[in-house]
Amino acid sequence: MNLRQLLYAALLLALALVFQSLRFFIPIPPVFTTFLIGSLVNTCILLAVDRAGLLGAVLIAIITPVMAYVQQLLLLPLFIFPVAVGNSLFALFYWMLRRQLLVVRLSIAAGGKCIALYGCFAWLLSLITLPEQAVKTILFVMSWPQFITGMLGGWLAIVVHKRLPKLR
Repeated sequence: MNLRQLLYAALLLALALVFQSLRFFIPIPPVFTTFLIGSLVNTCILLAVDRAGLLGAVLIAIITPVMAYVQQLLLLPLFIFPVAVGNSLFALFYWMLRRQLLVVRLSIAAGGKCIALYGCFAWLLSLITLPEQAVKTILFVMSWPQFITGMLGGWLAIVVHKRLPKLR
């Protein structure tokens, strides 16, 4: 990772953390929060793939759920791991498929993240005891909304990427 990529990673991480904090400053209904903030954080992750490389994107993918737990947005510290894995897979699939058609690249990255998050959370939630409504809510948030936020974040990242100056 060169200095320019490190700077992009740091700026995109800071931006992702600001986006995650929006829910504390703007009264947004919880369902809308998932779509808005999830899409914005996914945008940062995919911009990092293009601007900071895979390592920069994975760092953002790991640090954002840690901060989400610190902000009390994740119920248990155990939930940091599957979110970090899902975000990292999102970045990895997007990076691996960089020669594919954009719609294929985004669909596989978002679908992979969605499947990984739902599968990890379904397994984890089968091992611990939580109120039934909490389990249902968590599994809902970690299901198809993750695909939608991945796709929206991807399209937004493409729009922003086209407007940023080229790396030299």
